[in-house]
Amino acid sequence: MSEGDFQAMDRRFRGYLPVVVDVETGGFDPQGDALLQIAAVFIRMDEKGMFHRDRTVTYHIEPFEGANMDPKSLEVNGIDPWHPLRLAVPERDALAGVFKEVRKEMKQNNCTRAILVGHNAPFDLNFVNAAAERCGIKRNPFHPFSTLDTVTLSAMAFGQTVLARAVQAAGLGWDSNEAHSAIYDAEKTADLFCFVLNRWELYSTSFGEMAGEMG
Repeated sequence: MSEGDFQAMDRRFRGYLPVVVDVETGGFDPQGDALLQIAAVFIRMDEKGMFHRDRTVTYHIEPFEGANMDPKSLEVNGIDPWHPLRLAVPERDALAGVFKEVRKEMKQNNCTRAILVGHNAPFDLNFVNAAAERCGIKRNPFHPFSTLDTVTLSAMAFGQTVLARAVQAAGLGWDSNEAHSAIYDAEKTADLFCFVLNRWELYSTSFGEMAGEMG
């Protein structure tokens, strides 16, 4: 998709900018468990109203002081929090970097706020919000509680709720060896989000006509 095909999304989602986010963590408690990796994927809309995955911003994150890290969670995501090649940064730096890019995309799309898109999105949003509060970041660009969840979209479109199965049902391909990396999961979630919305766009006219007849 060329830059000339880009269309602002301000009217598509009531002024909200959808940003796909995935986090990898040291557990399930956003207040006490470490935030270890974050990836944010930006979406573009073309002149036909079709959505496309664009660029990804990601950071490895240093565990905050006193953070819990469940060995079972680390086994799943394969993260060694203290590995020197992780090139991890403090939470505040990671969030500041992601938020800066989100605001840049909001401006380009004439949007007033971002809305987090994720697979089981409240999990990711809760960790982002908890980290922002922990770091004293006042200007969090994401809506504080609303999300767009691909679990719901996948259940509607494919009868699937697991990310891997939904992605495979969409014919998008899935590599189990890459899974549970924030980058891979976020990009696959973005591809899934775009796929379902684009299919909806193809059928929305006939659906609107049917809804009008029922009304």
